[in-house]
Amino acid sequence: DLNWFPEYAPLGERWSVVAIDHRGHGRGIRSPDRFRLADCADDAAAACAALGVDRVIAVGYSMGGPIAQLLWHRHRALVAGLVFCATARNFRGRTGEKLTFQALDGLSVLARGTPDSWRRRAALRVLAGRTGEGRYGQWALGEYRRGEPHTIIEAGAAIGRFSSHEWIHEIDVPTAVVVTELDQVVPPHRQRKLAEAVPGATVHPVQGDHVCCVQRPDRFVPALVGACADVAARTAGA
Repeated sequence: DLNWFPEYAPLGERWSVVAIDHRGHGRGIRSPDRFRLADCADDAAAACAALGVDRVIAVGYSMGGPIAQLLWHRHRALVAGLVFCATARNFRGRTGEKLTFQALDGLSVLARGTPDSWRRRAALRVLAGRTGEGRYGQWALGEYRRGEPHTIIEAGAAIGRFSSHEWIHEIDVPTAVVVTELDQVVPPHRQRKLAEAVPGATVHPVQGDHVCCVQRPDRFVPALVGACADVAARTAGA
């Protein structure tokens, strides 16, 4: 919900929407195992099976991009099309990126051994500085409290380890990439490399940063709906 709540209504006007909380996030699965993106992809496939959904256009934003890629890679019969937003094939190329994800690897190990109350206080202190005191900020804090801080840290480390370089070119379903042109979290050139790696992928640029899905839905929603419509049309014509 933290990323997608402004988009549900516009998407729901044209398509049926299935959204899940990933492991350790919101109301997602609680597991004693370390966080794995592949498990999230399998969870999404299991949710579709439980709902009787046999074909989907998988839409992934940021961390959801690797999960959508893995959903296609592991459950190809399920995925009719793909829409990637503010995401990439890999996330740790530059020295600064490598250092950041190495730090997350270390933090994820430490977090497992830290009392839950300490983890939550530290994480909420950081998040409060980013969300502010307004109604959205308080709601975001409430949503975050539903999650597991150590799992969210592990998720960040898992993103750093992800790479689809070896097989991304094999994607054979209609694909669109929404590029957040002002993104300082996932650089736009990395997003465009993802689009270039997928045969036939179309690019839908947005003048916004990594949180424009929430802070500038007036810009993000038209690009997202356009990308989904593009993929849906090509899927129908396949």
